[in-house]
Amino acid sequence: MPTALIVLAAGQGSRMHSDRPKVLHRVAHASLLQHALASGASLEPDRTVVVAGHGGDKVAREVSELDPAAVVVRQTEQLGTGHAMLQARESLAGFEGDAIVLYGDTPFIQPETLEAMVAARRDGADIVVLGFEAADPGRYGRLVADGDRLEKIVEAKDASPEELAITLCNSGVLAADAGTLFDLLDQVGNDNAAGEYYLTDVPRLARAARLSARVVTCTEEETLGVNTRADLAAAEAAFQSRARATALDRGVTLTTPETVFFAFDTEIGRDVVVEQNVVFGPGVTIESGATIRAFSHLEGCHVSDGCVVGPYARLRPGAELDRDARVGNFVEVKAAQVAAGAKINHLSYVGDARVGAKANIGAGTITCNYDGVFKHRTDIGDGAFIGSNTSLVAPVRVGHGAMTGSGSVVTMDVPDGDLALARSKQVNKDGFGARLMARLKAAKARTTN
Repeated sequence: MPTALIVLAAGQGSRMHSDRPKVLHRVAHASLLQHALASGASLEPDRTVVVAGHGGDKVAREVSELDPAAVVVRQTEQLGTGHAMLQARESLAGFEGDAIVLYGDTPFIQPETLEAMVAARRDGADIVVLGFEAADPGRYGRLVADGDRLEKIVEAKDASPEELAITLCNSGVLAADAGTLFDLLDQVGNDNAAGEYYLTDVPRLARAARLSARVVTCTEEETLGVNTRADLAAAEAAFQSRARATALDRGVTLTTPETVFFAFDTEIGRDVVVEQNVVFGPGVTIESGATIRAFSHLEGCHVSDGCVVGPYARLRPGAELDRDARVGNFVEVKAAQVAAGAKINHLSYVGDARVGAKANIGAGTITCNYDGVFKHRTDIGDGAFIGSNTSLVAPVRVGHGAMTGSGSVVTMDVPDGDLALARSKQVNKDGFGARLMARLKAAKARTTN
């Protein structure tokens, strides 16, 4: 059965107190909308429609980057979720299959939950609604059900005292045949406290039309919606808690789990050791057997097996570490390939470069890669030895087995096996240091009297 994914992302999010559309706020370095689209993508939908409203142009740009095949439609008036759904009708003209309705501000619906909803549809339910048992039902809509048979959904502000006592609540996520869903939406009115057209009226109308409506349940954490900055912080905490548990289950050692922060796409192999206070930005892959030491920050990089990174290291986008490479304390690597067994152990910056196998980069080395307009490459050969405090002014090549003297400013290529010395000759002035210090102390004494 073909599937269409409809993501409602039109809310203004006024309680966020932000100029940014609510669905573009980020959890684990990905927008809420990206999380929602990723959840729906697990169903391999034939069509995807995003209903945008507030900040629609920005939302449309985000969607085009995440899924160029998706269609963005606009809800110009905020008249409720039922009205928002109807904006997707034209984009699904002629579509025959199921529609799955998700929300751009509800980022954590799991693929297995959506699969359970699809299974309920295949089992004969005309309408499937996702519910959860709420610890504090509060403002949530209540699901009035007999077992898994859904009678109706009642919004909290419209509920009776008896209905408010129900703890089975509505997530808003829904599955139905697309044609049936739009036919029912045509019957939705706005005779309610808010004067809005509720998508939640659909199950009641379905029952009146002798269609079956069923409830599928999930954990409350999956249905966490983001409406405030506090909600955003709670969503981040929930994501990190689950990511840490997943990493531990897959054989990753986290010495202090609560201090490690993952991105939405972090990939870590088994037997990796991650010490305390490590932050992973987007685009990080760590192969089995690597060690990421304390207080390191990684993003957009690949770390091979046997590597040791940190402590206090930073790997920026484009950093590629081959097996058994070492990147030590207060070292930054950006857009650079570090070959097997190479060492950059102390206080160095290596950017736009290649470091050959088993090369050794001395403390304080800098690749001077930027001339104010263009970036330039540095190539360091296999087995090269770069002396401490060397500045490599790119574009430049240091050959295989070559060396640079400490404190050198290297502006020309160094052939294989050569030693480059690029510093002024040292001159010692006999007794001048002591005389100069005495003169300075005398001057200071005069100024303080």
